[in-house]
Amino acid sequence: MIEQRLEPSALAKKSITFRPGTINDSQTVYRIFQESILDLGQRLNVMDITGGTDPELLAPFWELRRPLFEHLARTAYRFWIAEVDGEVVGYARSIMRSGVWDLTEFFVRPGFQAAGLGRALFSHVLPEEEVRHKAIIATTDTRALARYLKAGIYARFPIVYFSRSPQPVELESDLHFVPMTDSDSTLQTLAALDEQLLGHSREEEHRWLMQVRQGHIYLRDGQAVGYGYTASESGPFALLQKEDFPAVLAHAERQVVAESDTFGMEVPLVNEAAVNYLLGQGFEMDAFYTFFMSDRPFGKFEHYIFPSPPFFL
Repeated sequence: MIEQRLEPSALAKKSITFRPGTINDSQTVYRIFQESILDLGQRLNVMDITGGTDPELLAPFWELRRPLFEHLARTAYRFWIAEVDGEVVGYARSIMRSGVWDLTEFFVRPGFQAAGLGRALFSHVLPEEEVRHKAIIATTDTRALARYLKAGIYARFPIVYFSRSPQPVELESDLHFVPMTDSDSTLQTLAALDEQLLGHSREEEHRWLMQVRQGHIYLRDGQAVGYGYTASESGPFALLQKEDFPAVLAHAERQVVAESDTFGMEVPLVNEAAVNYLLGQGFEMDAFYTFFMSDRPFGKFEHYIFPSPPFFL
């Protein structure tokens, strides 16, 4: 059952405070995120992404998400928490990478939404200085979307999760798949590819991704032409030539056959090469999707697949 909303007049009678978040708040804000996503899924009649409301299914997800939430806390640009009568009821967090501001999370507990807390939280994590771009991977919650649109941040394309039970697909390719090592030369290669495809680098994400996923650099004739990360939740993948997506995704799928019962990724629907390959292979599209939003168009996202889950670019 969806919790009854708190009216603004009732909220005005309570003690409302805002404070910076820390890494010690990670599990608390994860619960806010989880409650909010479950509520949105119920309102949209879409529960696939959460697994429903079964506590036994939901409990293990914190340990799965802990590395991500702690990474975002350690590297946040702005991280603010809203409390009502001492109880955490919402939070917002953003990161800044090479001058690109990215809102990673913005969630208010069911029952406290549409009561003015979101407006204040959002203002706390906006950039105070000039930035190259503002970006958000947003759910389809219309109240949040309206707030982003009013801030001049517009939807560019949807992002959809494609998945299936992994298969040992073999495709011929002239690519050479080289496992990543956490070295200066690897980071320089990744930064150069990101600059070409996304318009900015993000060393913090690559250092974290290399700790939690298996990364590969893709070489052709000795030159780096892309990269990708695989695990039970894969991505990101970035390729200079989008025609390489079938071979890259087949390689990634082979990596997880023995390790996971699911192979999935968050695909921008402007990436025709990936979409056509995945549909042709029988992948299913999740009913829960997000939008990529930005203040101005940037990046070559027809050459890109987002990390799963899509908290950042």
